[in-house]
Amino acid sequence: MDVMERIQQAVDSHPVVIFMKGTPQMPMCGYSSRAAQALQACGEEFAYVNVLADPEIFENLPRFQNWPTFPQIYINGELIGGCDITLELYQKGELQKMVKEAVSGAGGKSEEEAS
Repeated sequence: MDVMERIQQAVDSHPVVIFMKGTPQMPMCGYSSRAAQALQACGEEFAYVNVLADPEIFENLPRFQNWPTFPQIYINGELIGGCDITLELYQKGELQKMVKEAVSGAGGKSEEEAS
């Protein structure tokens, strides 16, 4: 499977997925850390992809939705954005609603590494 197909599969297979540097338990950059914390604070499970563990994804994810930076958060297959947008949505109370609706519609998958 080519890298773009693997990225698409991760996005399609999980109601909420974050492509980040590191993991939610051990983030490797401040932006990834803050975005993952916002998702965790929503109280629902989500998937993650550690882009540092997969050089192909790290190199190609910016081309996937023409978004140049990490992290990237996808909800119901749609790119929500990066750290700043995620935090803004969280502060407005919108992220919690989006995540809850996405997860409840998918039967609530557990936090896992999507690869």
